[in-house]
Amino acid sequence: MNRMHLDKLENLATNSEDREILARALDLAEVTGKSHRPQVTDFYNPYRCAMIVRTVGYIPGLAVAVDGGYPAAERSRVLIFPDYLVAGDVDAGLSFLAVQGSFRFNTVTHRDYLGALLGLGLRREKLGDILVGEEGAQIIVATEVSEFIQMGLTSVGRVGVSVSAINRAALKAPVRDYREIKVTVQSLRLDSVAAHGLGLSRTKMSREIAAGKIYLNWRLCLEPAAPVRPGDIISARGRGRVAVEQTGGQTKKGRTTLLLHRYGSAR
Repeated sequence: MNRMHLDKLENLATNSEDREILARALDLAEVTGKSHRPQVTDFYNPYRCAMIVRTVGYIPGLAVAVDGGYPAAERSRVLIFPDYLVAGDVDAGLSFLAVQGSFRFNTVTHRDYLGALLGLGLRREKLGDILVGEEGAQIIVATEVSEFIQMGLTSVGRVGVSVSAINRAALKAPVRDYREIKVTVQSLRLDSVAAHGLGLSRTKMSREIAAGKIYLNWRLCLEPAAPVRPGDIISARGRGRVAVEQTGGQTKKGRTTLLLHRYGSAR
């Protein structure tokens, strides 16, 4: 596929940040098309991975796959490779690290781990999921920064840590705790559903949406009236995440019943 066609595909993105990400992915696709060597993107959320997969999928002779280290990963890399190869034979460029320290009397959070890693000068796009446990964390990272992290990460918060490489099979995939919420709403619009799920007034939620703090299916959404459907994920910075599990019937007053799952702070 020539550069003009790639430029047209790049224009499928709806904002400047997405266009920049898509442009980088299309550059990688062009390299693969010319050299027949697999390439891999940085880590992105599910929306951006899907955007890349849809776009690169238009290009003849190429195939794509998504790998974040485990099936429910929230941040993944997209593999771009010749379609005569099998995804399982392509190196996704993932490394797996265990961070250990004396955390019994010093509680640290996902934010603490992320802050410590970014404090090393790393870009967020080189970091996958951070799986926090009681005695440390497991971190999925781009292979190209793995050794740097093992040498450079010496503390998280006030706790001294050691970092060692582990294999994929040693990952402990998180069991995400949630609270079940049953509500009724006048309409299936973002501000109403998010307000019920996150325990805010609709007015407050409208302000959060206008401030760019609310994501619908990992995509920034500035429209309070955006429609919400079963299977959708609503995320709020610093407030957690709500999954729309299912809709039920209508009440006598015409309100729609909803089953929501509210999770802890978003990754």
